[in-house]
Amino acid sequence: MTITIEQVVDYIPSWSGRRVDITPVGGGLTNTNYRVDVDGKPHFVRLPGTSTDLLAVDRANEIYNARAASETGVAPQLLHVLPDDDVMIFQFIEGETMSPERLQTPGMPGRIATALRRLHGGPRFLHDFDMFRLVETYLATSEQHGVRIPDDYRSHLPVVGEIEAAVRRHALPTAPCHNDLLAENYIDDGRQLWLIDFEYSGNNDPCFELGNTCQELQYSTDQYEELCAAYFGAVSPSHLARMRLYALMSDIGWTLWGAIQAKISKLDFDFWDYATTRWRRAQSILTGPDLAGWLKDA
Repeated sequence: MTITIEQVVDYIPSWSGRRVDITPVGGGLTNTNYRVDVDGKPHFVRLPGTSTDLLAVDRANEIYNARAASETGVAPQLLHVLPDDDVMIFQFIEGETMSPERLQTPGMPGRIATALRRLHGGPRFLHDFDMFRLVETYLATSEQHGVRIPDDYRSHLPVVGEIEAAVRRHALPTAPCHNDLLAENYIDDGRQLWLIDFEYSGNNDPCFELGNTCQELQYSTDQYEELCAAYFGAVSPSHLARMRLYALMSDIGWTLWGAIQAKISKLDFDFWDYATTRWRRAQSILTGPDLAGWLKDA
């Protein structure tokens, strides 16, 4: 039985007898979120979505990493955990939830790089994250549970093997990465960008982090280069190619995530459209003229 937000409030001893105001927070694609004001002090409460184990979400890893990330000052503090129900209660960050349009404005790639360098320089996370292995896991889950995936998906897997071989050749030292930096996982408080939602966090090649967020934000070629220069101190063909290949892998991997969500999620969202949109974007690269050069430069 799914826990309710009212039950969560009752389970926190320090909230007993105090004035509690509950406000739903929209925007999540996996979980249900709330702002809970306790005697006027805001908290962010996240209730887990349905069958998130099928999405390869490791809650123990997430809890550990959320606490580690908060030590860097770019992620909110984790205040309470209800482990039996996978409920997490965070410090509420007052600020503007970002959109792709806001993060495409001048100067934003540099601000993103500052936030990511702080995260990547912080405490190591509990486990590693590897999109290539996650694709294998999602494919196995899809087969086991009868999940519909794009018809030609498996025919492109040999190219995924080529991409992995290319990025492994000169892999950067892994760092604690968020790995799922869509625009809504950034909050701007006017002074800095905060990072939230560490469900897929793990130690990873920083170029995945950079490429992933460029893809989520639909950055232009110039913005790829601006983020690369801001993070590494200069633009190099190798770093740019690695970012591009990992951006492609983001679409390849999250295509399967969307397909599984279309099967299991109770949220009012068209996850099949999400999956096919991702896949069409990946297809355009997999069959396009740029991939061979990126593989060589990486």
